[in-house]
Amino acid sequence: MPPATRRICLIEDDAIMGESLCDRFELEGLDCDWHHTGTAALEALRRQPYALVLSDIRLPDITGDRLFETLLDEHLSLPPFIFITGHGDIDSAVGLLKKGAQDYITKPFDLDALIDKIQALVGTDDDLGPSQLGQSPAMRQIESMLHRLAASEASVLITGESGVGKERVAQALHQLTGASRPFIAVNCGALTESLLEAELFGYEKGAFTGAGRTKKGVFEQADGGTLFLDEIGDMPLSMQVRLLRALQERSIVRVGGETPIAVNIRLVCATHQALAERVASGEFREDLYYRINVVELRIPPLRERAEDILPIARHLLADMAAACGKATPALTPAAEHAIRHYRWPGNIRELKNALERASLMSDSRTISHDILFDRPAPPLGEQQDVAGSLRDYLSECERDFIVRALDAQQWQIQSCADTLGISRKNLWEKMRKLGIDRDAGSGK
Repeated sequence: MPPATRRICLIEDDAIMGESLCDRFELEGLDCDWHHTGTAALEALRRQPYALVLSDIRLPDITGDRLFETLLDEHLSLPPFIFITGHGDIDSAVGLLKKGAQDYITKPFDLDALIDKIQALVGTDDDLGPSQLGQSPAMRQIESMLHRLAASEASVLITGESGVGKERVAQALHQLTGASRPFIAVNCGALTESLLEAELFGYEKGAFTGAGRTKKGVFEQADGGTLFLDEIGDMPLSMQVRLLRALQERSIVRVGGETPIAVNIRLVCATHQALAERVASGEFREDLYYRINVVELRIPPLRERAEDILPIARHLLADMAAACGKATPALTPAAEHAIRHYRWPGNIRELKNALERASLMSDSRTISHDILFDRPAPPLGEQQDVAGSLRDYLSECERDFIVRALDAQQWQIQSCADTLGISRKNLWEKMRKLGIDRDAGSGK
């Protein structure tokens, strides 16, 4: 089915409540299909996509529980479900959460709070949605900037840690400037200098051994559209000279060629490095730096935008499920809590890898904490035990984060401490407290 936009499926038998909700949705710019029975809603949900379902648990023909279970049994890719419940149905609502529902609200409810919850899930009219950027203030600000940049031809430099989604931001800008135009991406750090030159500018037949035909480079391929140069900080100095010339003259010359070829591109570059520092050290040309850095967009790491983590996770799961022709698995409450509170040093890339692994390992319609993190969730007992369990859980998250950071730095203590933003002594103390010992297999 095609993706939903901002259309809500409302399932409510109460005429006054249903009419009030529909009126408010209209004022908020949300489309709404109102169904008075579960049977009618089932048919609608089977034939068209929705951004969200808001359903009363008590319906005249079937219960909200039965409606949700029926859709799960049919292995449909479901939007977020929010259930409306009375105090007597809270147990049912909690049971629905365990099966994958998004949330529930109890009557009487705060309509403004409900609208805020819905807008956070489906996005506002100006949003690109969680599948594109995110709901955090930082990403909304970047999104707002993209709308302004789309009306200009300014070169954009996107910075941030590896895996934060820099190419996604570049694609979002491209979509705003004309999705029908080409979007060409190349990783400057993944190619040798000779291969990078041929990749950027193309080559003529016979230009070098193996050049059996003329080939256009990415500048020509992106003509009229967007050229995205990822990891530009890794580009060799000699190639930086050629790139600067191409940008200044708005033309390129193929390897082995002599004729200048005019190109018209929107240049977007990205790097995880501090380019200003590389300029100061002589590793990056200052004139090129100012040429590509008309506007800089810094993408915060995932740990600094907790609001985005779950929407991104659900979107990734939906994409994976669609690629395999399967129903989108739901995250258990424990898994959702862990995803939100884990620091994700590898950012979206690490999150995607963890979800891919969990999707493969899970043999049910849900992904549990144990499957996602390959260890049991700390047990929650009676209420008096919650505080202790939370401490244990947070210690486990901190321990896992430090071990991953150590692995990423090949267990070089000073490098890892610098990455974590703490002192070497502080890192040693945490390792001792958390039982982290490389020779002992990290205690695992």
